[in-house]
Amino acid sequence: MPQSGVTLDDVDDRLLTLLRDDARQTIAQLAKELGISRGQIYARLARLEEAHVVAGYTVRLGSAFAASRVRAHMMIKTLPRYHREVEQALAQFSLVQAIHAISGEYDIIAMLETEDGAQLNELIDEIGLLDGVERTTTSVILATKVER
Repeated sequence: MPQSGVTLDDVDDRLLTLLRDDARQTIAQLAKELGISRGQIYARLARLEEAHVVAGYTVRLGSAFAASRVRAHMMIKTLPRYHREVEQALAQFSLVQAIHAISGEYDIIAMLETEDGAQLNELIDEIGLLDGVERTTTSVILATKVER
C-alpha cells in the first residue's frame, strides 16, 4: 500500500489499524499488541509522520453524542470556472466537516454536521445561495454502519 512514496509493511498496516481504532493507546500498549519494542514503535511513528502517512491524531465522537447530531452529504454542481471559489466559500462554514472534489455529474461533496434539522435546513439554504453553485442534492445520514 504505497502512500506518498512510502512502502508500508504488515507491522505498519497493523499499527495504523490500531491507531484508527484508538489513537490514545500508549506506546507500551501498541508495542505489546504488535510484539515489538517501544523504540521500534517510536521509530515507525516518526517515519510515518515524516512521510505524511500519519498527518495527525484526532477525536472520534462517541456514538451517543454523534447520534444527537444531524449529518448529511451535499452534492454540489458548480458553474463553469467557479469550482475553486465555491470550495473556498464552503471552507468558511464551521458546520462543513469535509469537502471532497469528485468526478461525475456533481463537482463537490460536502459533509455537513449540525445540531438539528432546522440548522441543517438553514445551512443548505446558505450553501445554495453561494455564487457559483448551480444546484445541490442533499442526503441526510440515517445511520453509520461502519466508520474507520
